[in-house]
Amino acid sequence: MGVFEAIVLGIVQGVGEFLPISSSAHLVLVPWLMGWQYAGLTFDVALHMGTLLAVVAYFWRDWLILLHDGVLRQKTIEGRLFWYLVVATVPGAAIGYLLEEQAETVFREPLIIGVMLIVMGIILYLADSRSPAYKRLDDIGLGESIWIGFSQALAIIPGVSRSGITMAVGRMAGLDRETAARFSFLMSTPIIFGAGIMQLPKLTPADLNLPFLTGVIVSAVVGFLSIKFLLRFLTQHSFKIFIWYRMILGLAVIFLALAGGR
Repeated sequence: MGVFEAIVLGIVQGVGEFLPISSSAHLVLVPWLMGWQYAGLTFDVALHMGTLLAVVAYFWRDWLILLHDGVLRQKTIEGRLFWYLVVATVPGAAIGYLLEEQAETVFREPLIIGVMLIVMGIILYLADSRSPAYKRLDDIGLGESIWIGFSQALAIIPGVSRSGITMAVGRMAGLDRETAARFSFLMSTPIIFGAGIMQLPKLTPADLNLPFLTGVIVSAVVGFLSIKFLLRFLTQHSFKIFIWYRMILGLAVIFLALAGGR
């Protein structure tokens, strides 16, 4: 892993983690298309640390209020929302832990990724175009939180997209686009934190080299900008551009996989 690869994959992670296009799919596809070797566990941790820094930096005020009210004022809107986020995190964390081996092997096949990019694109289109938008963040209840939390577990398959599936289900539950994205980003904080913490004990001091630090910084900066962009974008636009991107990329990956081009 060199610095150039670290920069490229840091950009891929920072964009893909928060836009509904699947960071895990792109982190498989980019090395596959470029002929690079798998970057390994060390760099996975670096990318997760970077996107964790991004989401915490963007939502730090929200999390201070949520943590305060979740502990001391559970009956307030923010207090309830904190515990809804906790509940929503559990299914994805549990299933991700149980299927970790499959996520690193079977699910990384380019053909599967291509199919899932298309399938999730169709789901996102149907959810966004046919669902009403009448709920804001303070309207989210326990039922919606559990539903969105279970959907997050599907993101163990590269190509699904954690942000994509949670935003799609949020739209099905009646959330407007910006609210669905904001809830998805808040819910990503403990998931990304947990993913990084689980791998940290496996690192050694020698692993903390220049590519590692580059990956952290690049994914953090790009991730922060991606969050800012999407929340503004969704106030005026639909998910259509991301849906088209998923469909085109998915078809291209399927063609290359079946043709044996890579």
